[in-house]
Amino acid sequence: MDELNSTILGNEVLAIEIGAPITNLTDKISIDFRNMQYKGIPSCHSWNGDGKRPNWTQDGCLTIQNGDDITCECSHLTFFAILLVPLNESISSSDLNNLTTITRVGCGVSMFFLSIVLFMHFLFRKANASVSTMILIHLVSALFLLNFTFLINDVVASLGSPVGCKMMAALMHYFMLATFTWFAAQAFHLCVLLYARGPVGSRRYLLKVSIVSWVQPSAIVILMLILGKYGERAISASDSGDHVAFCWITDNNWHYIVNIGYYVLVFIFTFTIFIIILSYLFCLKRTAKQGDDAKTSTDKKSITVVLGLCCTMGITWGFAFFAYGPLRIPSYYIFTILNSFQGFFLFIYYHYNSDPRKVTKAQETPSSHSTLQTTMYNNENPYGNLTWQNPAGQTGA
Repeated sequence: MDELNSTILGNEVLAIEIGAPITNLTDKISIDFRNMQYKGIPSCHSWNGDGKRPNWTQDGCLTIQNGDDITCECSHLTFFAILLVPLNESISSSDLNNLTTITRVGCGVSMFFLSIVLFMHFLFRKANASVSTMILIHLVSALFLLNFTFLINDVVASLGSPVGCKMMAALMHYFMLATFTWFAAQAFHLCVLLYARGPVGSRRYLLKVSIVSWVQPSAIVILMLILGKYGERAISASDSGDHVAFCWITDNNWHYIVNIGYYVLVFIFTFTIFIIILSYLFCLKRTAKQGDDAKTSTDKKSITVVLGLCCTMGITWGFAFFAYGPLRIPSYYIFTILNSFQGFFLFIYYHYNSDPRKVTKAQETPSSHSTLQTTMYNNENPYGNLTWQNPAGQTGA
């Protein structure tokens, strides 16, 4: 097997040679495989025999499928084999290049804006930060580290160090699970605020949430490190020899259980809270009596709130569930664009929610009308009733 642990059809490698290099044949040779049972996308590859491990290439070979029969037409003589690319890891070369570019640019942009959020918070706003803002900062930190490890992942994979690749995969996996957990923590916090209708009174509330959100993912990662489930993987293009190597989970079953299963639980919880909050905000909006101009302004703020909630709760990651059948490629693009630029959306959300000027305004105008408008942005408790004093005026944002 090669360094990418490619699956070889039938575990067979065929050698065709006559003792001298033969290339650029006018009449190509045909190698037929009849009545083959396989899962994945087959492609004919050749190897010149150099190196300790095969360096398979598709150059000079054409793959022809006819039902269960596969024919390889090649213009040279050497070692041949059919490699199988898993169905969920094969896309066209153009889509692979486009998605890779979008992801790298998006992650770079996200890291830039996330770093601005962290800079603004620790330099200017940390002293007056509320519990809600601190939870948001933890989420921003986890997402920043996830983007960073993702950007350097392929660089580490290219070094060819198995130990380094395993550590890289474990780090990126940890920050991804931590990000998912902070999505759930954000939703839980908003649910508590909605229920309490005021500041959270539990002692060391933030410390408890932080310990659970940062420590719980580490247990999963340590277990998978012990079981040896990390290593080098590749996403291959179905119409060429292009592939993107990266350090990740090598066992698909564990990937589905640990990642997909974990996020399904997080998504069900966060999406339920998301619907409850939207319903509550809609009721507040219907209750408020405003003019046409104010209504237009509130509509714009409502859109901002919805986008902010989607980002802070990780709702946009749910597009991965549509990555099947004809919706697979479109969902890849939507998923990649939204999540690559998630840092920018969180920057906008943080800017509006932690602006001290909005806190001052909320303190000076405690009326129902002003409270409703301010709480559309305020990160402390946007869900209190219309007669209750805005908690931003008590704790700061």
